[in-house]
Amino acid sequence: MSGGRPRTAIGTYGAVYVMRRADRCVAETRFRDLDGRLRKVTATAGSASAARALLKERLLGRGGLGSGGQLSLASPFGHLAELWLADLDLRDLADGTKESYRDQVRLHVLPAFEHFTLGEVTTGRVDRFLTSQAAVSSSRAQRSRTMLNLLFGFALRHDAISRNPVEGTSPLRTPKNQPQALTLTQIAAIREAAATWRTDPGQPGPKPDGQVRDIIEVLLGTAMRPGEVLALRPCDVEDMTTGMVVAVTGTVVQHKGKGAVRQGRPKTDASIRRIPVPGFAAAVLRRRLDGVPPERTIFANRTGGPLSPYNVRRTFREFLVGAGLADSGISLRWYRRTGATVVARGLGSDAAAAFLGHTSTAITEGHYIERDQTVDLMPAAQLERTLRPVSPDGTLLGLPAAVGEEEILVAVDSDSDVV
Repeated sequence: MSGGRPRTAIGTYGAVYVMRRADRCVAETRFRDLDGRLRKVTATAGSASAARALLKERLLGRGGLGSGGQLSLASPFGHLAELWLADLDLRDLADGTKESYRDQVRLHVLPAFEHFTLGEVTTGRVDRFLTSQAAVSSSRAQRSRTMLNLLFGFALRHDAISRNPVEGTSPLRTPKNQPQALTLTQIAAIREAAATWRTDPGQPGPKPDGQVRDIIEVLLGTAMRPGEVLALRPCDVEDMTTGMVVAVTGTVVQHKGKGAVRQGRPKTDASIRRIPVPGFAAAVLRRRLDGVPPERTIFANRTGGPLSPYNVRRTFREFLVGAGLADSGISLRWYRRTGATVVARGLGSDAAAAFLGHTSTAITEGHYIERDQTVDLMPAAQLERTLRPVSPDGTLLGLPAAVGEEEILVAVDSDSDVV
């Protein structure tokens, strides 16, 4: 039958009518419950406006979307955040990822919406919030959008809302600045600064142990995330006649109140991989391996625990000052970019994605083909030729970007760990 009155949607109500009975006013409407049935709902007060207000208050609390569960349209946004964070604790995610999510909710998302109910968080409000975040930085806006999608996806699964208000917001603009790799000149300057850091006569305090200097060499040669390098142990290193291979089996994260902790899994399942190591980085690891117990991290503090990512980053900034690059914007992430650039231009973007441990490759291997346990040594050869300390060949870094290289570098920036 066509042309009839549209059916009232579940969890909503129809027109409100007010009638006077003696000295009282009665407001009534029909509400469609979750079982699909329309039921009359009434409210009585001394005036028509008071009766309407009381009726709407009753409708707001009536079982509709989310009835029978812990969330409804009338639930405060803060209650959604609380339930989602409790669910987050039960999920199989890296501790560092969980901590990052908690910080994003606490610092950025919750303050913007804590005074609204779920029904009051509209697409327009979300859009204005994301625009304000983008004015600070595009990366902050992207992270906030991700968190809101996760939160409202949770609300959708619990039937608290009928649609995700993040959908329909304006696309976030991505900066057109191409993620940069280090130049050979910058690499040489940082190497020189790292080698001479705090070596002047009369320097107070203990002499530098050279660990951060060696860490950046391993970063340069493997394009690993900083936390993955800090988590390397002698049992993860295989030194063969064909060359050195390291297994990425964990990462180091910084926990509030606990310090640096080696986590027995890297950032993602795709990150579990074996990497060929070029000669210049292998020489560093061989020197560092001497006398280190198999299960202890190769790079360690004075008590034998993992090095703090924060301390590594602080020392690296001092290297940049010594290299005259303090205002360059260079960070440890640039080393992963540089390795990705060299491999992509020398062997193609697919090889770079596999070398970096990006998710798409792991999904294909895990679901469609048996994982290949062999290690392609070609990336190490390209990195050795291009980035070795003596007579590096900058040919690859001077080439135009490879097909798909920009997407690889954007992914590198978005998948970096806490360092």
